[in-house]
Amino acid sequence: MKRTLVAGTLSLLLPAIGLAGEYNLTVDRVTIDTGEFVKEGVGYNGKSPGPTLRFKEGEEVSINVTNNLDEMTSIHWHGLILPFEQDGVPGISFPGIKPGETFTYKFPITQSGTYWFHSHSGFQEPEGAFGSIIIEPEGREPFRYDREYVVQLTDKHPHASERVMRNLKITPDYYNRKQQTVGEFFSDASENGFLNTVKERLAWGDMRMMQADVEDLQGFTGMINGKGPEQNWTGLFEPGERVRLRFINSSAMTYFDIRIPGLEMTVVQADGNNVQPVNVDEFRIGVAETYDVIVRPKDEQAYTIFAESMGRSGYARATLAPEEGMEAPVPGLREPARLTMADMGGMPGMDHGDMPGMDHGDMGDHGDMVGENEMADMSDMDHSRMEGMDHSSMTMPEGGASDPFYAKGSGLVPTAANGGKFLSYADLKAQKPLYEEREPAREIELRLTGNMERYTWSINGVKYEDAEPIRLKYGERVRFKFVNETMMTHPMHLHGMWSILDVGAGQWNPIKHTVSVQPGTTVYMETEVDAPGQWAFHCHLTYHMAAGMFRKVIVEGGPESTQAASSEQLSEVGGDV
Repeated sequence: MKRTLVAGTLSLLLPAIGLAGEYNLTVDRVTIDTGEFVKEGVGYNGKSPGPTLRFKEGEEVSINVTNNLDEMTSIHWHGLILPFEQDGVPGISFPGIKPGETFTYKFPITQSGTYWFHSHSGFQEPEGAFGSIIIEPEGREPFRYDREYVVQLTDKHPHASERVMRNLKITPDYYNRKQQTVGEFFSDASENGFLNTVKERLAWGDMRMMQADVEDLQGFTGMINGKGPEQNWTGLFEPGERVRLRFINSSAMTYFDIRIPGLEMTVVQADGNNVQPVNVDEFRIGVAETYDVIVRPKDEQAYTIFAESMGRSGYARATLAPEEGMEAPVPGLREPARLTMADMGGMPGMDHGDMPGMDHGDMGDHGDMVGENEMADMSDMDHSRMEGMDHSSMTMPEGGASDPFYAKGSGLVPTAANGGKFLSYADLKAQKPLYEEREPAREIELRLTGNMERYTWSINGVKYEDAEPIRLKYGERVRFKFVNETMMTHPMHLHGMWSILDVGAGQWNPIKHTVSVQPGTTVYMETEVDAPGQWAFHCHLTYHMAAGMFRKVIVEGGPESTQAASSEQLSEVGGDV
């Protein structure tokens, strides 16, 4: 058994492919077997997920990417700080990689931690085009561990992504399998009163929304490292070892709540950056986020890694065990969460028919089906004056939810399955400040807007193709104010620059690349504008991004040696983001 353990560990510690500093990736059509269904997809080096790329902080890497598809492709190095021309976003960073061609990415490695890479072309990412990145630090880690594993999550759906998008545009609740039942109505009526329950149901109906609209996409198979629940990916350990688990959420649409029954987890990294250790029983990982945790199984038994979707419609499962073939019980799914009026920024009893700017009269028109590259319009909706929305701060009023990143009275506030500790953003404190604390030069408000009935998503009520770029000045610090005016949770990802999430900890605020914004809430982050060029800024839910919740960011100025490409060069950049 020890020989197997050593071999398994070495395979994780050595570079997955190529020589140190140089890597070769092919983009291929692949077959994906979830254990429940088989489908064609896209992968790297003949498989999905693609290989784990191991870099070393301080080195310069060259990555040769050969496109074996019959369509354009690209690779975005999610969370990596690099020159914008190497960021891999067609139409913003570079033109893309044509069929049959090889493009070489070259950039310095200026950080360490857990990251991932994925296609930024069409719907290739949800079809399987992603892999993981481990960057070893120049110095010692501030924590000890004996072995490590990547735990890369995804939500694999039997439908092709183009079909999913079409179905969502035609019937937004097409994939909603958790709709409310008659029994649930009578249960609510018994608890809250018949008239109050009827009034609440009518209010939701008037808004063309459902309390079950927690997830857009259900009916998926959750996978870990390319294996479905029945295939049961297994990581081996020796009792007493400290095991580092590098969780990466590569899902198209699914937030996962992670727990390992019988083991406490110590969170040591968030989005690749070290944090002051936090002991938790469960944590929620948003789409595109990463969390590194350390566990110490002391007994010679198996433990289940259980990743339950936020909407309780599905799960991914893997195992930690001293030997192959060992299993532990798999928990059942918990009762699904329900949205409340608080999550919509209003309170029960409010007259939504009088909401300024909201026209519900024609919300039933689904004639505007969009294809893969079209962006849907929501210009007829004005969310800026929705009454009853509290966007004042992240700090909860007395009697509010225990987690300051959820609206008062939210139905989405998570609790640990065993009544223990559930990680909050407020628990995250930087291990070492990355930037000096200083006042931002200005604040930019980004209202996250959308219409579930038409399945349109946008920023400040404007779709991507109609929006002006966000212009930043090199050297300034900017404060972004996210105001979520929708019923969905949005993981907002800024390319090329770090996002300093305001948890009220001053210089110890955590550094992230993806920030989740809950329904009916306002979240602040600050950015040191230290990367010239053009960058993407978007919701990382695949179908929200495709429907328009996306912006181009242009950083003007900067050192002469790192000036952004000339306007002539940028005019040549085109393609599909």
